[in-house]
Amino acid sequence: MRIDCFLDTNVLVYAAAGSRDETHKAAIARDLIATKVFGVSAQTLAEFYNAVVRIAKPLSLTEIDNWVERLLKFPFTAVDANIVRLGIFLSRRYHIGYYDAALLAAADRLGAKIFYSEDLNHNQVYGSVRVVNPFLP
Repeated sequence: MRIDCFLDTNVLVYAAAGSRDETHKAAIARDLIATKVFGVSAQTLAEFYNAVVRIAKPLSLTEIDNWVERLLKFPFTAVDANIVRLGIFLSRRYHIGYYDAALLAAADRLGAKIFYSEDLNHNQVYGSVRVVNPFLP
């Protein structure tokens, strides 16, 4: 299956549990989820779960489970030795954190050319993946 992009965990958290002071980010995130065929990884879903159970206004466990099941329907990759190796390489090459680099490695594996995130440099290309911050004006 061809995918349009890979979504960072923060995008998914905004979509599922955007706060009152971040309504514009929640709307943008929900639009991405509704209109794009995106990829996720095991790391993405683990980070998503960890974030949504810890937010100030948590979702119910049923809502969290529903979100995870919904996200599992999109193209998915496990974290394996090759993801770890490429994550380490990208982390060192671009001087970024390993976990961000591992998500870029997962995006690369799934063939995503765009990685939507607010955590890395907007429009920078990391390996074969370009980061786009969807929340910029």
